[in-house]
Amino acid sequence: MNEEPEITIGATGIDTEALVQHLRETVARKQAEGVYADARIARAERTNLLHLRNDEDFLAFYLQSLREAATVDINDFDIRERRAGVGPLLVRLKKTIWNLLKFYTYRLWSQQNTINSLFVTGLESMDDTYKTRLQQLEARIAALEKDRTSPPAP
Repeated sequence: MNEEPEITIGATGIDTEALVQHLRETVARKQAEGVYADARIARAERTNLLHLRNDEDFLAFYLQSLREAATVDINDFDIRERRAGVGPLLVRLKKTIWNLLKFYTYRLWSQQNTINSLFVTGLESMDDTYKTRLQQLEARIAALEKDRTSPPAP
């Protein structure tokens, strides 16, 4: 049931098959390069929100998405510049600025990671608490309904 969606493009002078093939190749290349490795993108790609049938499915999806996306990446990243000529100079300037700001941004990101993790843990704890409480109440209602409908003892 993993059918590729049909893409239809219509315009005079456009080679739609070549365009669609180029799009597919670009997406495949970017997936291989890890561009779409972000947890939210990968999850959204695999799961269509319209197919989540009930609140419980959505909540499980939402909590999993939060778990995967709560941590800010504080690792260094590659600084590149595509412009020729001034490119190497701009790269050195950006690296210098990044090194000057790193101590400040790392502290902010670390604090943000702590806050995000606490929020996710709190939400998961509330979800578990309310699920357990709901199950207890449903069992209690079922028992009360059973007692009400069963014949009286002789």
